[in-house]
Amino acid sequence: MVNGAAWLHRKVPLTWKDRACRRTCPPPAEGTCHVKNTSRRPRITVTGDASGVVSQAGALLLTQALRVTGLDRGLSAGLGRWRPARAVHDPGKIIADLAVTLALEGDCLADIAMLRAEPALFGPVASDPVVSRLVSGLAGDAPRALKAIRAARAAARERAWALAGESAPGADGGLITVDIDATIVTACWTRSRPGRPGSGRSAFIP
Repeated sequence: MVNGAAWLHRKVPLTWKDRACRRTCPPPAEGTCHVKNTSRRPRITVTGDASGVVSQAGALLLTQALRVTGLDRGLSAGLGRWRPARAVHDPGKIIADLAVTLALEGDCLADIAMLRAEPALFGPVASDPVVSRLVSGLAGDAPRALKAIRAARAAARERAWALAGESAPGADGGLITVDIDATIVTACWTRSRPGRPGSGRSAFIP
């Protein structure tokens, strides 16, 4: 006969069937664990009378436009097939984050770190390896990926014009003036080709 103290402090194998606890042990949960949703962005109010400085706060207009026009939801729905099982980050938000990065004068995938540095403004932002894997996956099925992205953009554009209503540019039948400012941006380094001397640097005009 084993007394109570010896029974309480006995050694047992670390298995669920042979568990020994001082209080009630809940049964193990079954199924898929809950995954945090990263497709949503925090809602932020901008004021001019508060203290503190937030970097890239101007991009809030872009993230709000994504939300109001439904472009964020459209991208999430259209690119859902490229989201691996149990993935944390939503492919639609990653592509939207890259678009915001370009608007903030980023010129490579690593520049998404600008958004990652402000989680209170842009929400959870994927790491560079996750972004790179998604881009590689989309490039591997480019026609279908581009079709999904263009469909999301078309739906968002239609909603934007509908929301603008009579205030939309050109709604009165007048001309729409488009002012384009072209700036040369260094894009990458290239090797000089034989017989074609160069600086080794290429550029593009966005």
